[in-house]
Parts: sequence; structure tokens; C-alpha cells
Amino acid sequence: MQTEMFEVDPLSDNRKLYVRAAEALAAGALVGIPTETVYGLGADALNPEAVARVFEAKGRPSFDPLILHVHHGKEVDKYTAIPEELKELVHTLASKFWPGPLTMVLPKADIIPDIVTSGLPTVAVRVSAHPAMRGVAKALGRPVAAPSANTSGRPSCTTAADVMGDMEGKIDAVVDGGPCQVGVESTILDLTCTPPRLLRPGGLPLEALEEVVGPVAVDKAVTGRLKDGEQPKAPGMKYRHYAPKAPVTVVTGPAEASARTILQMVKPGDGVICFDEFAELFKEQEVECLGPSQDKRIQAQRVFDALRAFDSKDAAQIYAQCPDSQGLGLAISNRLKKAAGFKTIAAGQKRVV
Repeated sequence: MQTEMFEVDPLSDNRKLYVRAAEALAAGALVGIPTETVYGLGADALNPEAVARVFEAKGRPSFDPLILHVHHGKEVDKYTAIPEELKELVHTLASKFWPGPLTMVLPKADIIPDIVTSGLPTVAVRVSAHPAMRGVAKALGRPVAAPSANTSGRPSCTTAADVMGDMEGKIDAVVDGGPCQVGVESTILDLTCTPPRLLRPGGLPLEALEEVVGPVAVDKAVTGRLKDGEQPKAPGMKYRHYAPKAPVTVVTGPAEASARTILQMVKPGDGVICFDEFAELFKEQEVECLGPSQDKRIQAQRVFDALRAFDSKDAAQIYAQCPDSQGLGLAISNRLKKAAGFKTIAAGQKRVV
């Protein structure tokens, strides 16, 4: 299969391009589509055969549910079965955070094929802030089922080139909408339980959600691995995820202390993901900079690029500095720890926990 590239023109409304991509989806094709968070691998969500191709192309486990992308907040009522008591909260969240990096988990409507939700009675829905994903969904007239456009277990894709690196020859087309502006996936909030539960930290900080909904429980999959036999309710909760080829160890704690700890453990030829201020410490290592230690927005944009970069290098192992869990730091640290299979060391120690 030859994968075609559709180039977004920043000076155009790109309506014809979005129609072209939508026509491909309607015919059962798979198309890589940018969002503000990461690139998604899109299929017509109401076509079970096309959705099955998503799992095949990614090598994705069938128990891992997909996210529906719709073009407008009003669409959520078509594809979910929102209980009356939740409607006000859902519409409040939609009006405040959509378009944007928030995914809501709600009871699904009967029209949604079971393959999309991995047999669960719930479905994850969001409205992307990227005009390409919204434009394609609008032109399609149906939701786009779109997990991240990477091979399962690999770091997510934040550029069209990343998508081609993982998916060329496996999918029909990629819409090149430029680099993603957020860089980590959407925040997933489960509204089917009380209190609402954070299933995945992402581009919308937990603190912003709590200002609207009050206390939010944090699922144990955010800070550790699910056990065998536990079914995930949202994408990427179950297995080692976002991982480069070399093993990763995450070092937590204050920035200067975590840099010193890595310096004590690292060997020549190892890899280091560190904040910009500490790059000069690691003269005998392959280094990827995560961004300034105080700028989590930049760190979120760079975290997957840093992990992916090591696949073209010969590092035997990788040590990564980790931000604190405030704001976007919760999402960044979650992605790093998942890449490491939750293998972490606290600054000042050498014992893996």
C-alpha cells in the first residue's frame, strides 16, 4: 500500500482537502489526522471493518478502547446516552473546554459499534481544537475513531513525519497539519462514576477540571500498572506505553537533585533526557533536552520527540528527569513513567521502585 500525503495550506480553509480525507474514510480507508495534542489514526467510527483495520495497523490490543472525535459539542448527544442528571455537567464541560484536549467517558449510544469501545458500555468522546480533525469529522458527517497514530507501545506522533515513520505502507493517507501544539494526549475524565475519575492526565490540567467539577478521583492506572485481568476504560491504561527501544529509568525529585542522581549512575554511551539547564553535565552520553525545568508547556511538546529520538541512537539505556505532578507535569511524568514501565528512582537514591 502506498500512503498518500495531504498537505494542509495554512493560508487556506482547506475545505476541499478535508472533504477528500473524509471521502477516503467513508470508503473504509485509514487516515492519519492531526489534533492539537498528537496525531490520530482515523477511521469511520460507524464502520466496524474500518475500525478493525485501526487495531491491525497499530498492533493494538482489542481490549483497548478508542476515542471518538466529533466536530462540535452538540454532537455528543447523538453518540452517547447521557443520564438526565449528568447533562448539565457534560454541557458545562463541553462549553468551557471544547474544542480542546478533554475527552469525556459517557454511556454509549446503541449506534456505536462494540469494537470501538472494546465491548464496554461506555464511549470516550472529544472535540479537537485542531481545524483538520474537526474539518474532516464535519465533512464525514460521522464521528472519527482515532487513537494516536503510532505503533502500539511506541511514543505518540506529534508530526506527520512521525506518523509516516510508523505507518507508511500500512495506512492510506496522512493529513500533514504541522507539529502538534500541545504534545501530549487529551485528558480523559470518566463521568460515569462519583466522583468523576481521571483515567489519563493530558493537555488539560487536573486543576482546571476540579475548578468546574469539584474533587476528581485519580485512577490507579495513572500512577501504576493495571493488573492482569483488569480491563482498561480508556486508551493506553493497561500496558507499557510510549516506549523507545532502549529501557528507560525515570528519576523523580527536584531538578538539580535528579540531575546529580543521574550523573552518579549514568555510563558512557547511555542516553539522558534532561532539562535544558543540565545538558552540559552529560558530555559522554547521548542527550535529548526536555525543555527548561520551569516550562512544562515546552516539556509537553518535547517529551515524545525526546523518546522517539533515541530509536535512531545506540543508547543501551535511558535515564530521564521528571517534572513534578502539578499542572501539565502530571501528564508529562505519566508519559515518562509509562515509557519506563513505572521503573523509577527518587533523587538521591539508586534503588528502583
